[in-house]
Amino acid sequence: MRPIQFITHQTNRYSYVEGAQLALQGGCKWIQLRMKGATDDEMRQAAAAIQPLCQENEAVFLIDDRVELAKELRADGVHLGKNDMPVSEARRILGEEMIIGGTANTFEDICRLHEQGADYIGCGPFRFTSTKQNLAPILGLQGYRCIMEKMRQKGIRLPVVAIGGITLSDVDDILHTGVQGIAVSGAVLGAEDPVGEMRRFIADDALSETPTAE
Repeated sequence: MRPIQFITHQTNRYSYVEGAQLALQGGCKWIQLRMKGATDDEMRQAAAAIQPLCQENEAVFLIDDRVELAKELRADGVHLGKNDMPVSEARRILGEEMIIGGTANTFEDICRLHEQGADYIGCGPFRFTSTKQNLAPILGLQGYRCIMEKMRQKGIRLPVVAIGGITLSDVDDILHTGVQGIAVSGAVLGAEDPVGEMRRFIADDALSETPTAE
């Protein structure tokens, strides 16, 4: 089973809640509620539907950006972007038990997050993605290889999750760079069968059963 995370995204077909439901039905065990531009009350409403589903499916439930809301909702943790609260400050508020992840685009970002006490790194983008604004420079496979090698040299053992425009046919190549996980959103919600697509992302033998994307 591949380590796959799902990040919520609203489309013309699916709401944030519906997207999370489909990901969980497909076997995903890690949901990050990201609702850029939403109010706290709108996120509370979505979380009220998604969090119990995560608990029923024994899946991790994280809130994007909003530390105080993650604490209020007793989420499993929070993911912080490069312009959000520092991980060290979030740790002071949330304590040692909650998961805190941080976004990185460079090795220097990873060093900073490591020093601040992050539990994992969301590293990207792999390629262009329309689900995120103000996109950082594209990394590609070579970018991940370089970052993972520098981490090995410095003895940094934080789990790294690749993100950004990743499709099913990319997964094995990305994991071969040393990256430990994959985050997906649009590739699942844009599929004809999102539940089946999530299952294929998770399955180790998925590429032998699925045509390679052109």
